[in-house]
Amino acid sequence: MNHQNLSWQQQLSTAFTNINDLCRYLELSSPENLSPAAAINFPLRVPYSFVARMEKGNSDDPLLKQVLPIQDEMRYFPGFSTDPVGDLAAITEVGVIHKYHGRALFIMTGSCAINCRYCFRRNFPYSEFQLSKQKQQQAIAYLNNNPEISEIILSGGDPLLLSDNKLAELFGQLEAIPHLKRIRIHSRLPIVLPARITSEFIDVLKQSSKQVVLVVHCNHANELNAEVKTACDRIRASGIALLNQAVLLKGVNDCAVQLQSLSEKLFSFGVLPYYLHLLDKAQGAGHFEVSETEATALMQQIQATLPGYLVPKLAREEAGAASKTLIF
Repeated sequence: MNHQNLSWQQQLSTAFTNINDLCRYLELSSPENLSPAAAINFPLRVPYSFVARMEKGNSDDPLLKQVLPIQDEMRYFPGFSTDPVGDLAAITEVGVIHKYHGRALFIMTGSCAINCRYCFRRNFPYSEFQLSKQKQQQAIAYLNNNPEISEIILSGGDPLLLSDNKLAELFGQLEAIPHLKRIRIHSRLPIVLPARITSEFIDVLKQSSKQVVLVVHCNHANELNAEVKTACDRIRASGIALLNQAVLLKGVNDCAVQLQSLSEKLFSFGVLPYYLHLLDKAQGAGHFEVSETEATALMQQIQATLPGYLVPKLAREEAGAASKTLIF
């Protein structure tokens, strides 16, 4: 099957959801640390377009490590919880998280194109809190009634799993809120499923009178290929600002050379490195943690070799804090 000829919806429907199928494709004999139990807790899901960037036969591939359910997810790590950044306490309306002054976040869907094993919302009760069509009206009313909110963040799950029609409808509702200046979209799809960046989607963005910012999520330079560059080029050509946030992950990108390469390649794609997050302490993700001391040392190394605009901010999100905590 030539996946490049499939629509993004078709590519999504043919994603790998079975550990054995994924290992067979990557020519891996089942690694000893695989955990079917971890895949029951948090299912495997990864599109072929992302898997195709992995090195066959390499169980240490940095892209594979981000998606493969392993036994370490079942271990207990002190301080790790099901709500590591205090999302539930910040829900002010169904589907609306209002933590920080001037901006609020919409939970558009509980689904993603890829299930990243370190996800801070891997335990989030989406069935209770995501925006349905009915709840969306209440969320829009909440924005209207809070004039200090100048920016709305569309999140999830992944908001770009919504159809172009649904996104256009939402954008239309947001257009009518006079105090809203910016619409920010947080999405992994331009990286893991670049076919999602269709001309129809670009039209939705271009028709907005609000300033639109698209924050993508890429952790390793190997995630960036020609298809991703084409998607980024289309977004930039429409006048949309492109930023990246990454997560510092043990065994994936906890190396100064890898972080330098990521920043350089992102910028060559027209994406500005924005945040490098310390791991959110989500239950099941403890094996990915890099200490603050190690992280700071890595930042000092990349600051010494990269121009300032290619050095992302090292930050941690803490439940109840008035903003992200900058570490470096």
